[in-house]
Amino acid sequence: MKLYQSLGPNPRVVLMYLAETGVAVDRQFVDIMTAENRQPDFCAKSPLGHTPLLELDDGGCLAESVAICEYLDETLGGHALLGATAEERGRTRMLVRIVDQLVVVPMTAGFRGAEGLPMFQSRLLCLPDAAADLKRLAADGLAQLDRIVGAGPWLAGERFSLADILLYSFVAFGAMVGQPLDPALTNLAAWRDRVAVRPSTAASANPQYGIGESA
Repeated sequence: MKLYQSLGPNPRVVLMYLAETGVAVDRQFVDIMTAENRQPDFCAKSPLGHTPLLELDDGGCLAESVAICEYLDETLGGHALLGATAEERGRTRMLVRIVDQLVVVPMTAGFRGAEGLPMFQSRLLCLPDAAADLKRLAADGLAQLDRIVGAGPWLAGERFSLADILLYSFVAFGAMVGQPLDPALTNLAAWRDRVAVRPSTAASANPQYGIGESA
């Protein structure tokens, strides 16, 4: 298998997953700044030009970070970050869905309509007039997750999961693009600090982590 990775929070989700589990795949860096992911050869693998992209041994491809992590967890990771039981996996998927809807979608759209507009306006539908409200939606979503995580230590309680990886990747991204975590969200701030010291966090901070190597 080969993972096509790039800058950005979505590729980081998969890089954190790989670092947490030790699952080994070949990796190739895709330069989204020069629109390498929009070229015909890449779009033949990923119709929407999305990164990350996992190319399977049989030539088939999977895009979308959560789908890639779920596939790896089910086939190679031994349910390490989804859960060991059907109930645990269901709870992880519930939390991933919550993070995706409340934070990932509005934060990303808000960024593309504001700071990211020069890069994305020729590639995607962007909503500059709605950017401020989208950022407000993301901030409200983070406030709701502050209540969910509570005393933690993790979103699913005592079990670190894919939901934590997804949320952390976008909390870190938000801090870099004008959507920092509100200091009043003390539960989430403490959670962020716990994730920040995990080895997978440092390993995934470099977008070219593991190029040409197996991890």
